Amino acid sequence: MKTVLFVCVHNAARSQMAEAFFNAMTGGRHRGMSAGSQPSDRVNPTAVRAMAEMGIDIRGRRPKRLTGEMVEMADKVVIMGCGEDVCPLVPKEIEDWQLEDPEGKPLEEVRKIRDQIRERVRRLIETLNEG
Repeated sequence: MKTVLFVCVHNAARSQMAEAFFNAMTGGRHRGMSAGSQPSDRVNPTAVRAMAEMGIDIRGRRPKRLTGEMVEMADKVVIMGCGEDVCPLVPKEIEDWQLEDPEGKPLEEVRKIRDQIRERVRRLIETLNEG
């Protein structure tokens, strides 16, 4: 079982969606976690709505602060468009998914970001299953 840590600045949308997709799509074969370098006080309601359209409920999630312990537990870290200046470098295998921040965007744009995340998560799972 591999553990993947998804990191964005606020842990309010992109990383929450990625964690939810990852855990739903792996069926327990791998584990996804998410965190933020500057966590928000709540998950983005538009992201919650966009995920609900996919049958995934992230309403009860709470943004979490990135910790060294989380990084230690992870086999892979995916930073999500936050850049190394905001998402600190960690001593792990890192992928940088340059994704637009959904904050303040209408549902139509958040759906596009959600779909990009779902596709990237799908490809990531394929590589983990091959290894």
